[in-house]
Amino acid sequence: MPNIKSAVKRVEIIHKRTARNVRIKSALKTGIRKFEKSLAGASNEETVPKLRQALVVIDKAVAKGILHKNTAARKKSRLTKRFNATTE
Repeated sequence: MPNIKSAVKRVEIIHKRTARNVRIKSALKTGIRKFEKSLAGASNEETVPKLRQALVVIDKAVAKGILHKNTAARKKSRLTKRFNATTE
């Protein structure tokens, strides 16, 4: 544990930011997982909203600094590609 007041504050800030990052990463993984689950069994009418929601969650993660923009673009491209492959 730090003894200096500013170091104590930095530790508190780090804990808050870590908790925020964990929440955002969890939401990201959940959104992608829901899309993949609907892709496996559901019809296109049910899958399209899940895809859109997954893309929105990815964009939010980029805006919050959790994902790099190129990583997000790659993930979005792969999800869209998988969706298009099932619709053919």
